[in-house]
Amino acid sequence: TAHPYDYVEHGGTAHSAAELGVDEHSVIKTIVLEDDKKQPVICLQHGDREVSTKNLARARSCKTITPCSPETAHRHTGYLVGGTSPFGTRKPVPIYMERSITDLSRIYVNGGRRGLLVGIAPSDLVRVLRPTLVDASA
Repeated sequence: TAHPYDYVEHGGTAHSAAELGVDEHSVIKTIVLEDDKKQPVICLQHGDREVSTKNLARARSCKTITPCSPETAHRHTGYLVGGTSPFGTRKPVPIYMERSITDLSRIYVNGGRRGLLVGIAPSDLVRVLRPTLVDASA
């Protein structure tokens, strides 16, 4: 289901969750990172949690993973930061998803533009994206 809201620069998941009247834990961030070989990686994480880059690097079997600059994230995905969706990226990007997201009955992920979240069952997201499930909360 489509859930438009009034986007606020740097409002993050706290703002979008409040706008939709849902728990921030069920609003899922799409975070674009790069590994030590400058290869892009997407991590899906609960809105109220941070990504442990150490745990993610361990899961990817690489030395380090770091967040991308907004410009680099745009280049990898085709989306502006604040509107990055895990669906329909410019080029295929490996997707890692916090394992506990699958415990929720409904989640809200970015729909590809700022101010639009899409409500979806985690099982449907897993079926479509086939992410690698990880324990990557900081």
